[in-house]
Amino acid sequence: MHEAMKKILILCTGNSCRSQMAEGFLNSLHLDLEVCSAGTEPALSVHPEAVAVMAEKGIDISRNHTKDVALFRDKTFDYVITVCAAAREKCPVFTGALRHGLHMGFDDQAGFMGSTAEIREEFRRVRDEIMKAFYAFQKSLFTGKAGLNE
Repeated sequence: MHEAMKKILILCTGNSCRSQMAEGFLNSLHLDLEVCSAGTEPALSVHPEAVAVMAEKGIDISRNHTKDVALFRDKTFDYVITVCAAAREKCPVFTGALRHGLHMGFDDQAGFMGSTAEIREEFRRVRDEIMKAFYAFQKSLFTGKAGLNE
């Protein structure tokens, strides 16, 4: 039996790639998690490459939309996790209640330059890093073994 539902907010700058992937992955686990993502400077939409590479793993984020962190200021979270250095620096803009703040940094694939194939590979690489890190994170939530930077 799982502990009480955990509320998690994943923050990034644009909320178009990394935070959306992390949200999609955690939501796909069907655990006692309520997961949201937001950006400090949200993009207009979720990056199509993020949607494509998550679909390769059977996770549909095509209906997700970008959100401003301001939407969550009146909410309480067990964890607020930043996934890029820029969001970590701007984390004070999150004024809601939180129990734990974590940072798990990943490269920003949204600005990656290269051929179509190289860009897809970069999105896959970052996706796989996110999936590995967030799998370990969710496992720690229910085993009590944190092992993460707080």
